[in-house]
This record gives sequence, structure tokens and C-alpha cells, in this order.
Amino acid sequence: QVQLVESGGGLVQAGGSLRLSCAASGATFNGYNVGWFRQAPGKEREVVASISATGNRYYAESVKGRFTISRDNAKKTVYLQMTSLEPEDTAVYYCAAGFVPQGPQSTYHYWGQGTQVTVSS
Repeated sequence: QVQLVESGGGLVQAGGSLRLSCAASGATFNGYNVGWFRQAPGKEREVVASISATGNRYYAESVKGRFTISRDNAKKTVYLQMTSLEPEDTAVYYCAAGFVPQGPQSTYHYWGQGTQVTVSS
């Protein structure tokens, strides 16, 4: 069992930056793939970025070059550094853990409660 807690969301102006954190507790974290997802009002939840247990990274096209995912296994934490934020990035951001690298959302077994990111224009 893994518990995930996101933090770091907030209100930022367009062009600004935020760093989200996903802190894990419970079972061994190092072997999990971890993804960041987001859901904007009226839209489906979508993947933003993911990082495998071995450090392979995936980014959605919409965030490539602006967002960076990283993990610190010693701290059981995954980060999402977001720069050049746009109003379209406004959403609730969730982290999730699973065993399938770059798998669909259904393969992520553990989810955090989400953190709100709001980007003003």
C-alpha cells in the first residue's frame, strides 16, 4: 500500500513557475512508476508527465520543454517543476503510482488527493 500526498500548488501569473511535490509513504516506493496527471474543469483527466522506476521520463506534448519531472527515492518524493506556465495549465494536478511504465491511467493503482494550480493571464 502506498499513500501519496501532493503539495506545491497555488496561484501564479502566466509565465511564472511552480514546483509540485508528491510525497509517498507506506510500501517501497523505488520500484513504482510515478505519473503526474491533471484535470481541468469540464475536461477529462490527462497525463502530464511520468517517470519510471529506472528514471525514464515521458512528457505530454503540451508541456515538453516547460515541465520537468524528477524523483528522489531517498525522500520518496517525485517533483514536477513547471515553468513558463500558461492559463491553459490551470487544473487540479494529481500524482499516481503504478507498475507499468508509461501505462494508461488504469494501470496506476495509487492516487493522491490533488493540488490546485491556477495560472492567471
